[in-house]
Amino acid sequence: MIAEVGHFSLMLGFALALVQAVVPLYGAWRGRAALMAVGRSAARGQLLFVLLSYACLHLLFIANDFSVRLVADNSHSRTPLIYRITAVWGNHEGSMLLWIVSLSLWTAAVTRWRGGLPAAFMARVLGVLGAVSAGFTAFTLLTSNPFTRLLPAAREGRDLNPLLQDPGMIIHPPLLYLGYVGFSIAFAFAIAALLTGRFDAAWARWSRPWTVAAWVLLTAGIAVGSSWAYYELGWGGWWFWDPVENASFMPWLLGTALIHSLAVTEKRGAFRGWTVLLAIGTFSLSLLGTFLVRSGVVTSVHAFATDPARGLFILCLLVAVVGISLLLYAWRAPRLQGGGSFQLVSRDAALLANNALLSVACAAVLLGTLYPLLLDALGLGKISVGPPYFDTTFVPLMTPVLVLLVPGAVARWKGDTWQRLARRLGPAVLASAVSGPALGYGLGHFTWRTCLGLSLAAWIALGSVQLLGERVRGGGLAVRLRGIPAGWWGMWLAHLGLGVFIVGVTMVNSFESNLDVRMLPGQTAHLAGYTFTFGGVQQVAGPNWVAARATLDVARDGRHVATLRPETRRYVAQAMPMTQSAIDVGPFRDLYTALGEALPDGSWIVNVFHKPFISWIWAGCGLMILGGLAAAGDRRYRKPAGGRDAVPQARAAQGGRP
Repeated sequence: MIAEVGHFSLMLGFALALVQAVVPLYGAWRGRAALMAVGRSAARGQLLFVLLSYACLHLLFIANDFSVRLVADNSHSRTPLIYRITAVWGNHEGSMLLWIVSLSLWTAAVTRWRGGLPAAFMARVLGVLGAVSAGFTAFTLLTSNPFTRLLPAAREGRDLNPLLQDPGMIIHPPLLYLGYVGFSIAFAFAIAALLTGRFDAAWARWSRPWTVAAWVLLTAGIAVGSSWAYYELGWGGWWFWDPVENASFMPWLLGTALIHSLAVTEKRGAFRGWTVLLAIGTFSLSLLGTFLVRSGVVTSVHAFATDPARGLFILCLLVAVVGISLLLYAWRAPRLQGGGSFQLVSRDAALLANNALLSVACAAVLLGTLYPLLLDALGLGKISVGPPYFDTTFVPLMTPVLVLLVPGAVARWKGDTWQRLARRLGPAVLASAVSGPALGYGLGHFTWRTCLGLSLAAWIALGSVQLLGERVRGGGLAVRLRGIPAGWWGMWLAHLGLGVFIVGVTMVNSFESNLDVRMLPGQTAHLAGYTFTFGGVQQVAGPNWVAARATLDVARDGRHVATLRPETRRYVAQAMPMTQSAIDVGPFRDLYTALGEALPDGSWIVNVFHKPFISWIWAGCGLMILGGLAAAGDRRYRKPAGGRDAVPQARAAQGGRP
């Protein structure tokens, strides 16, 4: 009865989601405290039943209950336990249940750490979250029930897709879903603000740490997914502009803009309408990503469903969310006017320009992702939009974003002067402008992309060092460092991480090299100063696969560097071959090897890559994640909003500095 208990628990969760969606909103409308309080109890009860349903699904996979269709389609008696557990979210139905669990966790967290939210505002936030949860739970129950029985039961399962039998599967989907769904909190705060007509600094302050937390999780999910693709697919690539990759990248771009816009709204009372639109847009793009993965309109290793009915349901939900949100926005538009004024040369202007450019870059990615799908749907032919389009459009849009990043952190609020900025940033401008071309020329790759990337990275690094130096100047160093708030450290680390990321991208794109060779045991290959000696291939077996494992000894200048063992696996249940790369990771380069096919003469195809600085890509992401964690954990956000800790809207509108 485990499947039936799980199914019934999910139905109870749906009933509580409906209660959460209706009762607190009605109570806030009527001003009845008892009804508003129902939202908290309903949210926590919903979490309890959804978690119970999720636990039941895990038990079914662990027990290999092949009388449940989902288990029979995605597990096997020889699948290792850890991958039977992760198989729960390695399919459409289970991943939708994870989506609902993630939303329930976020909602319960809001009820626990409410930060002094007024009862009426809190009721509206919970009501919006309840409506979203009810929509997705209804979708799961009606079209994607994970507890459907298979009668008669299958003797054996089909096994989990071999691509998903990887440690990345343990980490990547939960992080990505928590990030995706976390933007629902910012969306709920924005809708609650539209319903109440309250757009002061307090609502931005309430929303900001939740938005940063969602951004951190989404960043971590994207970074882990990129690393997973890098070592799993055997191509040595870390980003492919795949439509489903874009589906997570687009809300990241708008989420980044939203974080900066919330900062301006909190501190200056400006950008209120822009902030609300970004909150709506970011969550809408999260829903769009859900639609793309589950509608069958894209073909990808990341995509789950091919049932048009499912895609139509999510599309209707997306249209409802966007339509109702924009109608509310139009209704409250007059109240969103005004806010603090600022000059062209100011921190406000730099942040506004960056947000606009991030939004346009997101629109460019959206166009490249959806345009081929639209043409195909209209019967106008099939086209492929790949990396050349995205590189050509995205890089020019992001370049000014990176250029404005440093003055945006240095300039004063409201207004500044060109002369002051030139005095402060002139040396960094000159040094970065010279260092990029000099490094490109010295490294033997004097192209505009290399010079531009290295100059931008130097600009961000030098600006960050200068900003920190000015912050700690005067007084004792330890005292000054302790006095810097966590939010400032978050900004500084995230910006520095972006510079490190750019170094990694520029260097690997400019200087990577590869070699595909036929090798017999004892033969050698040479690449980037390294010697690779092929030691032959042996057959090995795993719990549900067999593999050909090669041995490659790597040396440089006669000194042993590493022994690499790439594999070609064949999974028993699906008879599907898989490449398992072997990588020697270093701080300044990766040596990446993959084993190809066997040839009739006994030789093997071996793929060897030298990838300079590629680990800096994920190191930069790690710094951005640390920065986000520092910003989200700033103790100022744990104080109740309002009173001395809030920035009064009237003062901000008059230009008072926070």
